Amino acid sequence: MRRALTVGLLISGVSIAPQPAQAHTVGQTLSDIAAEQELNDLFEQGQELTEARKFPEALALYQHAATIDQEDSQIYSAIGYLQAVQSNFQAAAAAFQQAVGLDGSNADFYYALGYSLANADDNGAAANAYRRAIELDSKNANAHLGLATVLLRQQDKARALAAFQQVVAVDPKNVTAYQFIALLLLQQGRYGEAVEVLQTAIALAPRDGSLLLDLGIAQIGQGNVAEAITTFQSAVQLDPDNPTVRLQIGRIFQIQGDSEQALREYQQAVQLQPDLVEAQKAIADILLEQQDTLRAIVAHRQVLKLSPQDASSYYHLGMALKERGRIREAIAALEQARDLFQQQGKTEEFQQVDTVLQELQESN
Repeated sequence: MRRALTVGLLISGVSIAPQPAQAHTVGQTLSDIAAEQELNDLFEQGQELTEARKFPEALALYQHAATIDQEDSQIYSAIGYLQAVQSNFQAAAAAFQQAVGLDGSNADFYYALGYSLANADDNGAAANAYRRAIELDSKNANAHLGLATVLLRQQDKARALAAFQQVVAVDPKNVTAYQFIALLLLQQGRYGEAVEVLQTAIALAPRDGSLLLDLGIAQIGQGNVAEAITTFQSAVQLDPDNPTVRLQIGRIFQIQGDSEQALREYQQAVQLQPDLVEAQKAIADILLEQQDTLRAIVAHRQVLKLSPQDASSYYHLGMALKERGRIREAIAALEQARDLFQQQGKTEEFQQVDTVLQELQESN
């Protein structure tokens, strides 16, 4: 009996394992038997190479096997797997396309085809492959998740939300799907529903700080600021090195008018992630509001290093320089702001900056 090809395709937890070949039949010729023996040897060597993570060498063997037997879908699935693990997703998709052409009722092949197409950025074709996988096996949570992901990439948010909801219907413990559902609900302003979904996810993964972060954002959307602060503080305890949590806490304090506490939170966020533009910009703006113009100048220059197209930061830098009496530098910064606002089509801001510029140029 020909040795079974036991190389498994493990993509997002789905295993595709080729089936055992049949024993020799009475009608087989010597050449058939020799070919069968060669295939058996190729499969055994290929499996050993794959287990040793020598993927190019294993791939070459399976490609040779495909020249001997062009009708074995499992050979093409093995080729697809070996291409995929080497990030050759277009080649992987081509191999899985051959596999489904030979075995159109194999849901796992269609799932793997969808996975490969998605990673090759062919989202439309990937969605079709995932849909076919779901038709063949409606309980395949990974296929539903893959479909939801590519729909989200295509900005088809309504269908993506429905697909993520189908994931949790099939797999009620899928935290990733709950989080995506919550994010889509947040984008629609459906804060109450998002809170409910996130509470379900947190019950499944109580030590996931990112879920608490999303919950805090949803609570802010509901207007429950005190609850949001408590939630963010819990997130900090779970993940003290998460700059995004510090950023959100800073925003809450700033909304409440507590600039000093907000500034401290933003500064902690920047210590954790120096290139966090939102926190750097918030620091610069608070310093300007506090009329600490010297530090505001330094802070806004730092923002502009990170985000050189930020028109409002050029404007605030110009205003800080103006307050320090550094008129020539202020004019240069304000001209940058004016030009960027014009390029961005922000007419009101453009006119505001242009007015300040004219006043400065007339007085200089």
